[in-house]
Amino acid sequence: MGAALPAAASAHDVQRVKSVEEGIAAFIHEFQALRRDLHQHPELSFQEHRTSAIVAERLASWGYEVTTGIAGTGLVGTLRRGQGTKTLGIRADMDALPITEATGLPYASRNAGVMHACGHDGHTTVLLAAARFLAESGRFDGTLNLIFQPAEENGGGANRMIGEGLFERFPCDAVFGLHNWPCVGAGHFGCVTGPAMASVDQITITVRGKGGHGAAPHETVDPVVASAHIITALQTVVSRNVDPLDMGVVTVGSIHGGNAPNVVPESVELKLTARAFKPEVREVLKERIPAIARAQAESFGATADVLYRPGYPAVLNHEAETELARSVAIDTFGAARVDAGFRPRTASEDFAFMLLKRPGSYVFVGNGDGASLHSPYYDFNDAILAPSATYWVRLAERFLA
Repeated sequence: MGAALPAAASAHDVQRVKSVEEGIAAFIHEFQALRRDLHQHPELSFQEHRTSAIVAERLASWGYEVTTGIAGTGLVGTLRRGQGTKTLGIRADMDALPITEATGLPYASRNAGVMHACGHDGHTTVLLAAARFLAESGRFDGTLNLIFQPAEENGGGANRMIGEGLFERFPCDAVFGLHNWPCVGAGHFGCVTGPAMASVDQITITVRGKGGHGAAPHETVDPVVASAHIITALQTVVSRNVDPLDMGVVTVGSIHGGNAPNVVPESVELKLTARAFKPEVREVLKERIPAIARAQAESFGATADVLYRPGYPAVLNHEAETELARSVAIDTFGAARVDAGFRPRTASEDFAFMLLKRPGSYVFVGNGDGASLHSPYYDFNDAILAPSATYWVRLAERFLA
């Protein structure tokens, strides 16, 4: 069970909200410039050397105890106040994606083929802005651990930080994270109890047959035809093996086989992903996908080799911590800015590993209208820097009251 959580804010807390908002507004233009600088200089997973150095320098200048070199480029900034024994972790991700930017913005990526297409430049900047306010004017009693994580996109940086003793070295009674979400009102918040994002596994299926000339198909064992039937049959996993009230997604995103229109190839390779909210559904997918692939291939005289690579687990938000996250958003911005019907997302996130080790919650903040995540046209909305930083300050002060 998580640590005991403080009660909702009282009426006199309204003035504190105002002072936090005004304090952050006074310097937020500096952080807009920083966010755009980070956007210009994106770095791939485990290569976030420049970003990490900037974060470490800023935190140290504000009085944080900074520990670098966790999972390579990861770091933690620690700030202690008073005699309180409670501890809080807040995490931001730092890495970019192997995407060529197409926004045409004056601060577009200068690193060819690399882009902040998921808003991690914004997440890092938001936590830094909150870090400055908390260092200069924060009202809390306890220990704050700000976790700047590498390799969320590719490499499971969260799991590696945990493996290198993250929570033993920096105890956290609870841990929280935040992600922007396009096409949700700018500065509006979403909190989901239980499954908030899906697990994701990657599967490679290699269908092997007997190649030959397309004019004599009877002399071949056609892996293309077998693959086509496998792709169709895989959709029955969700429609017939998963409870209709549960979520499962099987996506075949790549199929490669052959080079000529008149030649039956020896083999075809399929690449797919499987997603689920519940661990038991994830297990159904893990069992049924290989079974269907092999049986379908065999029915055509072919064989199917299946490589199943487990990815990130589902993001499972803890109830008490999510209620705290929701109440902080409501008390800070009003109920109209908190989407009561915010639904889970079927994308994946390696913050899930942290929630397996510590109670906590993953919060969403609207990025406003614009391109989707992982699009070459995506850009983080600077208008949500201040409200997001305000949110982190208020959550930290509430938790470490």
